[in-house]
Amino acid sequence: MKHSFEGIGQWSATFACGSGVAEGKVVKVSANGTVSACADGNAFAGVVDVVGRDGTACAVILGGMVEVPYTGTTPVLGWSGLSANGTGGVKADTNGRACLVVDVDTTGKLVTFVL
Repeated sequence: MKHSFEGIGQWSATFACGSGVAEGKVVKVSANGTVSACADGNAFAGVVDVVGRDGTACAVILGGMVEVPYTGTTPVLGWSGLSANGTGGVKADTNGRACLVVDVDTTGKLVTFVL
């Protein structure tokens, strides 16, 4: 590995867990202080870092660099639109959230970007 962006600039907040929340997956704010899994095409708020043992609370990364799986068209390096893909990752979407994409692993289907 030539480089690593793991954890750079990350900050997070604690939310209650709604439906479908899992570590490493993108989520949206679904109710006051609550996050849930995103459907295909949803705007995402962040990425779940950790879910508490009882599954009622989770830490969500809201800023900094993250790596998540992508599906469909390979995201473009630089400023690129991304939206949720409905399976916990993201997809390239010109109408999606503008994110700075810094690394794309086409073999592993992973994208690293700044939230």
